Amino acid sequence: MAEIRTNKDRLPIVSVSGMVWHPKGGAAGRITVDGNVMWLQGTGGITYNAKIGDSCIGWVACHLEPGVSARNKDDEYNQAFTVLSCIGNEATVRSGDAKGDKGIVTGKHGGCEHLLIYFPQETLEKLNTNDTISIKATGQGMELLDHPEIKLRSVSPALLEKMNIQESDGKLKVGVAKIIPAEIMGSGLGHVGTARGDYDITMFDDEIVERHNLADLRFGDIVAITNADTRFGRSYKTGACTIGVVVHGDSRIAGHGPGVTTLITAKHPLIEPFIDEKANLADYFL
Repeated sequence: MAEIRTNKDRLPIVSVSGMVWHPKGGAAGRITVDGNVMWLQGTGGITYNAKIGDSCIGWVACHLEPGVSARNKDDEYNQAFTVLSCIGNEATVRSGDAKGDKGIVTGKHGGCEHLLIYFPQETLEKLNTNDTISIKATGQGMELLDHPEIKLRSVSPALLEKMNIQESDGKLKVGVAKIIPAEIMGSGLGHVGTARGDYDITMFDDEIVERHNLADLRFGDIVAITNADTRFGRSYKTGACTIGVVVHGDSRIAGHGPGVTTLITAKHPLIEPFIDEKANLADYFL
């Protein structure tokens, strides 16, 4: 397969940094879609037993973030940390017992504005809250030179090269683990900054979940969202398509569910997804 032409040789590689971020909780809890109140693990911290390649469904949690959740304590610096970092970028621990250990960026979670990072288990055991992590950030601004109407968001050159992508008749055929209808996308719709954050797959309709085979959705799955235009915001558009990556777990709150960070998107029918069972970050990088 011929290499897809991009401007990757012109992309800067810059250092951005954050720290392992402590979980936050609310004393009042949260109300589920069925009207119950819950107090569950959600965002932040180090999750030792949930990683890319694992199921993102059925955890006793809400918006569970696999691996390490990182953030910069300065909001303006955090914007650079979360926007400039791209999925597949190299992460390095810069302080604490795990200093020097390497990982990869696996997701961006909107609202809490966390960057999600995979590290091997032995590194997770050495990490602690407030340990500093730096990212070799590169990828934003990357373009497909032969496909100007197809936009890239938060995909690193390293990830793009590993994805199952074929060029055919001016279109891209992209291997994905799941194909999801835009009709069931929820929280995050309308957001104008798709270079960061995510939006959620709502999983409360059992028939839809079964029809689209979503019950075994995994952290790190590359998915297609049909009729979804996420170039400059997140909206429904017939014929559009978004390729994204599943970054966090499911939810019991109305309008929420597993989150998807945009990687590739087009307003017109220029992206054709096909099922590839190996379309997961764990298959690409581990």
